[in-house]
Amino acid sequence: MHADRVQLAVIGGGPAGAAAAMRAARAGVDVVVFEAGEHGRDKVCGDGLTPRAVAALNDLDVSIDDAHRISGLRMIAGRTQRELPWPGSGRFPAYGAVWPRRRLDAALIDAAAASGADVQFSTTAAPVIEDGVVVGVDATTNGVTRRVRSDMVIVAAGAPGAVARAVGAARNPDEPFGLAIRTYAESPRHADALLEACLTLRDEHGTPVPGYGWMFPCGDGTVNIGVGALSTMKGFKKLNLNSLIAAYRGIVGDAWELGPDLERPRAWRLPMSVVRRHGPGWVAVGDAAGLVNPMNGEGIDYGLESGMLAADEFVRSPSEAPDRYDREVAERFDAFLRTGRRFAFLIGHPLLLRSGLRLAVGTEAIAQITLQVMGNLVDPDTPGTSGRVLRAADRALAVADPVLRRTRARA
Repeated sequence: MHADRVQLAVIGGGPAGAAAAMRAARAGVDVVVFEAGEHGRDKVCGDGLTPRAVAALNDLDVSIDDAHRISGLRMIAGRTQRELPWPGSGRFPAYGAVWPRRRLDAALIDAAAASGADVQFSTTAAPVIEDGVVVGVDATTNGVTRRVRSDMVIVAAGAPGAVARAVGAARNPDEPFGLAIRTYAESPRHADALLEACLTLRDEHGTPVPGYGWMFPCGDGTVNIGVGALSTMKGFKKLNLNSLIAAYRGIVGDAWELGPDLERPRAWRLPMSVVRRHGPGWVAVGDAAGLVNPMNGEGIDYGLESGMLAADEFVRSPSEAPDRYDREVAERFDAFLRTGRRFAFLIGHPLLLRSGLRLAVGTEAIAQITLQVMGNLVDPDTPGTSGRVLRAADRALAVADPVLRRTRARA
């Protein structure tokens, strides 16, 4: 084992890690990224990019020309269907995209390398902790381990795992999480301009499931078809994701003229909380920080934003970066994500789930709010009706939260 030194070490080369490395390298920081996979590796995902994610990519000067542009969202709840365009605002564009992760992640990590980051593929990394401070990583490539010391380590390794546990960033066991599964199929509607989300999801037995099914057109001859469910539902442990996606496929197959699955459906976990996201010498970003919207399972946009925030704070002051980063993330995301977690307990409640989420598209006004929630377009300072409704909902759910948690369905 031999020692190296860099200013900033990033564990994980997905969107959050690549965004952090790109931003830091462009500011002149000596940064290295350790990615366990090979270049062009796939990441199981819905592949959808919200307008918020597109805005973050614009901030990074990453072109989405390789992606399929999306102009809005088709929401289905029971017999009600609404097609709504992305609203657009001064902060977010009026379009999103679908960009399969194999291509998205390759574009981002290539941009990070072009910006000057040292990207090392097929390399695992474990944080090195001395006297409670993360001082670097032990990086292993082809069985050979070397120690790389750094002024700060960014944990961007996805859903909390071994790296997160090592620094104390495990998932909060008292908070909800999600599971999702997806595959690809050929469809003549592959170039549709709308994402489609079915908000009243049922399993193969007809049991309502808190979550939704999606059809995301990729523009390349295929669509991404998938379903996601929250851990707050009764019987969650017995939920069969393969049966759930098969049941959903039976509903949408004719309308989308789906061909056979192009690959075996693959599942993944959606973290929606973390006990801590920073400490001496380290910060966690993206999924590793639990930055996933509980109401839609989306986290790419938060991953990109948190990666940039971590890099910006490091450039400003390496020693103060962890604390400053945590405060900034709290101000930007915590209130909305807390509301989402409380809402997850609400819709997973046995007495409330039976009616599903039909109310979410019951009127045009409510559907517009649902659209902004599904697009991650709401922040604590969001003006207008959506912001007021979400703030009022948070206050109401805060009162109901203790009761909902005591009477919740145990996952």
